Amino acid sequence: MKLSNVLFGMGLAALSACAGGKTASSAGTVDVDKELAYCDAQVCRALDSLHCGDTIDYTMEPRNIYPGESKWNCRKATKEEWTAGFWPGVLWYDYEATGNDSIRREAERFTGSLKFLASAPAYDHDLGFLVFCSYGNGYRLTQNPEYKEVILAVADSLAALFNPKVGTILSWPRNVEVYGGHNTIMDNMLNLEMLFWAARNGGDKKLYDIAVSHADKTMENQFRPDYTSYHVAVYDTLSGKCIRQCTHQGYADSTMWARGQAWAIYGYTMVYRETKDPKYLDFAKKVTDVYLERLPEDYVPFWDFSAPGIPDAPKDASAACVVASALVELAGYCEGELRQNYIDAAERMLKSLSSDSYQSRDRNVAFLMHSTGHWPAKSEIDASIIYADYYYIEALLRLKAYRQSH
Repeated sequence: MKLSNVLFGMGLAALSACAGGKTASSAGTVDVDKELAYCDAQVCRALDSLHCGDTIDYTMEPRNIYPGESKWNCRKATKEEWTAGFWPGVLWYDYEATGNDSIRREAERFTGSLKFLASAPAYDHDLGFLVFCSYGNGYRLTQNPEYKEVILAVADSLAALFNPKVGTILSWPRNVEVYGGHNTIMDNMLNLEMLFWAARNGGDKKLYDIAVSHADKTMENQFRPDYTSYHVAVYDTLSGKCIRQCTHQGYADSTMWARGQAWAIYGYTMVYRETKDPKYLDFAKKVTDVYLERLPEDYVPFWDFSAPGIPDAPKDASAACVVASALVELAGYCEGELRQNYIDAAERMLKSLSSDSYQSRDRNVAFLMHSTGHWPAKSEIDASIIYADYYYIEALLRLKAYRQSH
């Protein structure tokens, strides 16, 4: 019998058993349990395709699927591969949804391929994506003390990239000459979550201060007056002054790159959660509102809000997934009409993403199609990309929990 048949059957049973709270018909438009069952089925299909006979190389992590392909293109879990933590994270979320121990064992094995990062100096800034999505979720669900040790060690590595004169963590440390200074990209906001967690779970308390400093400097220098974001801020290494604001993956320096704004929405919502400082909640609302105002009808953005060729430009489902997940959390920090507006927007995003237009279904083993990785480099255009799947299943789980508590 195929592994997928065994795992999917167990997953459906678990999802049915744990279904609770409000139904989709009474609390929104997305049938969360149905979509989580779909994710479980796709996970199991993917695991089948990753197994070669009875063996599997757990150091090869899924990255993308291009149009016309059916299986994940995998990349080695190395210090260069910033997306390697998302597939273990998907497995941990699927285990959370289903309680399936077979999925848990697969999550443990893929997570283990990243342990080397605990003893390696920081090669890249994306250590939060690599380790908190994998080991972080693993520790949350299992309380395995070895996982905690890895997270704390990697948090210290990330902190080594902090420049106190600038006040931010260096992005692209292996390639600082790209823009001629201390580069900080919007994506780095999400890596702060691991620092906050480490500071309150046995790590150095300075990790909290580093995360707050990075959030403040990014707020000061990477947003325009209308609260749209620059992808990159470049600082003079010696003086700490911001000397350039530009883009690397957006259409132009003056435009709103969809996933960059999504990182901002998610990042400042998370910083409010960790600090409870109302200035971050206010800022999260502002960067969210300008994004929501400019969305197309299906609530899934084009890869850049000023992309050439709209409405025929490529979409970016990954940005929609990131924002949907963030909006469910942000709604929980708001009251009244604003709370309802944010949860309704999240529902609309997930409703579109869960349709035949975006779900991969039998076309490939990913959850979703139509993400855009790096349009200027012509890389991963209109593809299934692993981080879209990660934030999609996270958003579904968050929406399920939200419904059960409201």
